[in-house]
Amino acid sequence: MDTTELAARAAALATPGGRRILGIAGPPGAGKSTLAAELVRALGPDRAVVVPMDGFHLARAELHRLGRADRKGAPDTFDVPGYTSLLTRLRTPGTKATVYAPAFDRTLEEPVAGSIAVGPGVPLVITEGNYLLHDAGEWARVRSLLDEAWYLAPDDGLRVRRLIDRHVRYGKDPGRARAWVLRSDEANARLVAPGRHRADLVVDGT
Repeated sequence: MDTTELAARAAALATPGGRRILGIAGPPGAGKSTLAAELVRALGPDRAVVVPMDGFHLARAELHRLGRADRKGAPDTFDVPGYTSLLTRLRTPGTKATVYAPAFDRTLEEPVAGSIAVGPGVPLVITEGNYLLHDAGEWARVRSLLDEAWYLAPDDGLRVRRLIDRHVRYGKDPGRARAWVLRSDEANARLVAPGRHRADLVVDGT
């Protein structure tokens, strides 16, 4: 299924007079944020807005306090109740006010509150992240808040190369980037993989 077909499927969810939430899940480096951005470009900002799960990363100082800084990106390094509360608020019928959501700044490596405005007339919210289909602990609530869920499953070799390139682009040297990907990102990918069976659609390839 190519991007045009995926955009048509997303457009069918973006019906006026209500709001639906499309979740895009998959392992690190699968292309979730890229696809979400392409869908918004295809549908237009009046019909779709991206609210990323990564906006709910715990801040660096809190990760250090908890002793989890070396595992950033693992399931317990996010504010899961905050994320599910926002999804609940976004899908509540009759919401008349703009809802503000956090984003994640990869240059700062920190979440930034109030960065994304979801107007009351926007019919489709696209949320993307690793753990949307994870069924452990409080993450299990997320699936019930999604009207439709997709799982991206690209070639693993390509995905790992993308991840290493991303870490290098944001400041790690190539050796450290590769070590982080193979130790941390790939451990998270193994946690994410079983979630594909909870998706409405599995998108293979690039």
